[in-house]
Amino acid sequence: MVAERLGKAKLSEQERLVAGMLTPDHLLDLVRHFMLFMPVGGQTIKTVCRYQQYRAVNRTVPRMKRGQTRLEHGESDQRGGIVWHTQGSGKSLTMVFLVRKMRTDTQLRRFKIIVVTDRKDLQNQLAATATLSGELPEVASTIEGVKALARRRGPGLVFATIQKYRNPEQDEDGSTSSASEPPALAKAAEKRAPYQVGKPFEVLNPDESILVLIDEAHRTQAGDLHANLLAGLPNCVRIGFTGTPIIMGDKKRTHEIFGAFIDKYTIKEAEADGATVPVLYEGRTARGAVKDGASLDGLFEDLFRDHSQDELELIKRKYATKGHILDAPALIADKARDILRHYVTHILPNGYKAQVVAYSRLAAVRYFHALDTARNELLAEADALPADEKALDDEALCQRPPKLQAQIQAWRYRNTLRGLEFAAIISGSNNDPAEWKSWTDGSKHEHLIQRFKKPLKHEQVGKADPLAFLIVKSMLLTGFDAPIEGVMYLDRPIREAELLQAIARVNRTGFGKRCGIVVDYYGVANHLREALAAYADEDIEGALSSIKDEVPVLRDRHLRVVDVLRRQGIESLDDVEACLTALESEKVRAEFAVKLKAFLDTLDTVLPRPEGLPFVKDAKRLAYIHARARGRYKDLPQLGKDVGAKVRKLIDDHVISLGIDPKIPPIQLTDADFEKQLSRSVNDRAKASEMEHAIRSHVRKHVDEDPVRYRKLSERLNELLKAFGEQWDQLVAQLQKLIDELRSGQMSDDNSSLDVPEHYAPFLRTLLDVVCADATPEPAALLRLKDVTVDLVDLLVDELQSHRDIWSPRKRAAQEELAGQLFDHLMRLRPPLVTTDTAGVLADRLLDQARASHERLVQL
Repeated sequence: MVAERLGKAKLSEQERLVAGMLTPDHLLDLVRHFMLFMPVGGQTIKTVCRYQQYRAVNRTVPRMKRGQTRLEHGESDQRGGIVWHTQGSGKSLTMVFLVRKMRTDTQLRRFKIIVVTDRKDLQNQLAATATLSGELPEVASTIEGVKALARRRGPGLVFATIQKYRNPEQDEDGSTSSASEPPALAKAAEKRAPYQVGKPFEVLNPDESILVLIDEAHRTQAGDLHANLLAGLPNCVRIGFTGTPIIMGDKKRTHEIFGAFIDKYTIKEAEADGATVPVLYEGRTARGAVKDGASLDGLFEDLFRDHSQDELELIKRKYATKGHILDAPALIADKARDILRHYVTHILPNGYKAQVVAYSRLAAVRYFHALDTARNELLAEADALPADEKALDDEALCQRPPKLQAQIQAWRYRNTLRGLEFAAIISGSNNDPAEWKSWTDGSKHEHLIQRFKKPLKHEQVGKADPLAFLIVKSMLLTGFDAPIEGVMYLDRPIREAELLQAIARVNRTGFGKRCGIVVDYYGVANHLREALAAYADEDIEGALSSIKDEVPVLRDRHLRVVDVLRRQGIESLDDVEACLTALESEKVRAEFAVKLKAFLDTLDTVLPRPEGLPFVKDAKRLAYIHARARGRYKDLPQLGKDVGAKVRKLIDDHVISLGIDPKIPPIQLTDADFEKQLSRSVNDRAKASEMEHAIRSHVRKHVDEDPVRYRKLSERLNELLKAFGEQWDQLVAQLQKLIDELRSGQMSDDNSSLDVPEHYAPFLRTLLDVVCADATPEPAALLRLKDVTVDLVDLLVDELQSHRDIWSPRKRAAQEELAGQLFDHLMRLRPPLVTTDTAGVLADRLLDQARASHERLVQL
């Protein structure tokens, strides 16, 4: 309908966003229910919902209001359902927005809302987020506490933290609970259960105005406590939130409890929106890759294939179980060395951090010591490298074996590597060794997590932290958001929902991250189809891709960026001047910049693997063309700021070797080196292009300070280009005259003889433009306009010098007051100088000029 009104067949993404958000009903709804102020990084920021959060809430509310209750339906409540929003898409905030909207609805505001989660870290995260709704939550961490709060009549916001029956942190064999576990283990688990299985709750509250929100419904929706809680609240609305798809065999059971899907936001959709980054997996050494469920004989054959049969028998007697093998210090030391080499080669250059998922708590502690030892060994190897290998460039680096690549990268980043810290975060038990205390102390965990979330490097020392590795067994695999985490090293069996949740630790956006990486030492990636077999294919599309799949993506993106130039008639990337001419159109330049960045991003992921080598030469050529185009057209961004560190070094070294430092801004026409740069032009056409775009850049830089003068300058430039066409030598001569005038400050068609001090002239030109338009004022009228200009500019100078931070977003009221003073001054003039409407326009224009000229005006 909107497209039809605009006479278009299809709306652009921006038009669709504007049409959707600015519909009056939607805009008021957004402001009232979907906007929050929250503390981030020491400052308060305004947060607005994402579209899937808005959609889910506005699908939930009507269903709650119009759906049948259990009594009306006869079998089950029809007001609830399932919200599946993939990991990293903001489920916690969706719950907050739902609570806020319910509390302003006359029909739903009376509801008691009970949020159920089975992990303390998730409960803390949700409770902290829920305070943003303006309602103080009550927390129940015991069964009796849940019962008491559920019985209470009337509205409220309750959090119920439900502990699992078993603690997988303390299952040293690394297995997870299943129907096939030994009876003795099941009985032990039962003893640890917070209440006895099979003892249902009595009816706690028959009220229909109760909403039970179950977080991570895929994991806990079939649990005894949930079933009992729902039995105790027989008429409640049930809504399950999940960040992973529902297992196919559980879908019927899940829908019976909650109802149909309310909203879906899939893994693929989140990646396409940029809400999360893709996750790539990489299998590592066969020595460390162990198929889950393999026999002990198979494990020994895989892990110790280099040993004789007699040696294997001795090892078997020493290590009686799979867990003992995977906890073995020698094997962990071997993997730790490989982890450090991979991290230093591929992850550290971009400044990301890492998480190691160990087979057991014992393995986690041993990894802590092994990684520290491996780091010291790698630094020693790097220091011992010959000088010629230490100085290798990145193209040569791609041709070296992985071990040598790691040593060279370790030398390059030796100062950072030397200061890296590692930490284990595991749960504790009464029988733990005393030396584990520092890693099981819950009071220290939060401090370690906060340190880990800080970048490795920052301009402000206090905002950086060298803690680069967190080593866990099961902790921090859910409800843990650290955008700085770029890689997860996986060394235990993991599947289905836990696998999808674990890999989502590296899919958070931030710090320029293009993808997250999962490096698999256990063999999960080799058997990915088995690990995710319980899900429908369409539900897990995009969950994990092999890093090898990036090579065809790299090839495609290389072709796309080269094709931008080929469509302009370019046959060879070596003809740099022809390439620059092909980029003369702003639209073509923009397309080139976007596609070049995509190509370089993918190349950064692949390097320094040898598969990236065939693309290195063109990456250097294209980066040089970009640098030259940036110097000429002066409107392209610097590549170094938004491409990965590995590619950045590669292209920077090449571009600098050809005489361009990409860190130095393009030379402007007022710079001393401008004539020198101009003299390097290969012909008059290139020189004319350099001069034209230097003038355009100068106009863009100063137009807000003196809009009338620079608008006229832009018009003169366009007239010259049109008049002389391809007569390049004459065009160069005319452009040189224009540049000389700009440098001298005396424009030939400028009303430079205004006879006022320099800082008044731009404002006087604006008054003349608004009041007189194209007419020449009489001497008396011009004199009056000069007097008015002086008064207005003096008013501006006084205010700016008194309130130097007036342009801060927090000073919007002061800005409006200043605009009002300008307007009032204009309206008080007698005889009247302008109409009311014109006074408003003029006041706004003068205020914009004052903002652009702030530094100059406050120094008067």
